[in-house]
Amino acid sequence: MRIGIVCYPTFGGSGVVATELGMALAHKGHTIHFITYDQPVRMRAHPNVFYHEVRVSDYPLFDYQPYELVLTSKLVDVAKFAGLDLLHVHYAIPHASAAWMAQQILAAQGIALPFITTLHGTDITLVGRDPSFEPVITFSMERSDAVTAVSESLKRDTYTHFPLRRGIEVIPNFICLQQYIGRADESLRRRYAPNGEKLLVHVSNFRPVKRVDDVLAMFELVSARMPARLLLIGDGPERQRLESQCRQASTCESVQFLGKMTQPEEVVASCDLFVLTSETESFGLAALEAMACGVPVVCTDGGGLPEVVEHGVSGLLNHVGDVRALAEAAMAILGDESVHARYRAGASLQARRFDLEQVLPRYESLYQQVRAQVNA
Repeated sequence: MRIGIVCYPTFGGSGVVATELGMALAHKGHTIHFITYDQPVRMRAHPNVFYHEVRVSDYPLFDYQPYELVLTSKLVDVAKFAGLDLLHVHYAIPHASAAWMAQQILAAQGIALPFITTLHGTDITLVGRDPSFEPVITFSMERSDAVTAVSESLKRDTYTHFPLRRGIEVIPNFICLQQYIGRADESLRRRYAPNGEKLLVHVSNFRPVKRVDDVLAMFELVSARMPARLLLIGDGPERQRLESQCRQASTCESVQFLGKMTQPEEVVASCDLFVLTSETESFGLAALEAMACGVPVVCTDGGGLPEVVEHGVSGLLNHVGDVRALAEAAMAILGDESVHARYRAGASLQARRFDLEQVLPRYESLYQQVRAQVNA
């Protein structure tokens, strides 16, 4: 099948999942065309994978460049000349509306191009709740040939915030388990914890919704009770403020900001505990990636996280903002080697539920259903 994938090419969860899905489909023999404004960070060379750049010209008439319209034209162009069978757009804004416009343009030329919209989170729970976006997002979802969400929590939120009358299928995010097994590196661990300290790690885009302040506050409580170090991976609008805040704290020397990483699992796998303090997560891909490395998780219970982290098995869930409870949970796991080993095993076992081999057939089945509806 010839599939066009539209996504944001960034380190964020939606871009990572979309790219890894495309790469996995390519390995199975499908032809994949990524269509976005920059090459996706997780895209790798493969004979079945192609990249089409969406370039917006700098025209003085526009204060804001019309990316949606340029994307629509590029979708029409690629669909016609690559002979696409369907489009799969990730993140509703503005990809779903661009896909619908492209579909209408192609239909006028006698070309049928179905499209699937996958909702990832902030396109529904944050940006999408802006009243100025709601009519367009609702219309685009209603006109999609299929809509998927990455968790039951996100599906519920979508029906809460939008007056949808159509069905939404939940297909969870996934990991390729083989990419994570055996990643632990003792020499890397010694670099970050030279005196055998417990190593905690957090990965995010450093936005307010991630509540990284709570990670630092929780770590201060933990490090007062046991030798520990904290690694912060990622970048974003909150990073500079957090670094300044960290320099004034007594734990500053035990905290390192590592910035963006294309493969954060190389560091995460050598840590003892993954910490996620978000106000809400549509799914919690970073937590799943940690569990795939055999690293247990202490996190909040916002959004889809309870669907990913099994409380008492692969980690411990806590209420949003309860820093002391998060610290107690971390110490409960790290304070006893046998308990820590049990949670490590539980994390690895839980991650298997989301292995690519379990999830990929569900997308392929959906593609076949959508194509059959168009051809009926």
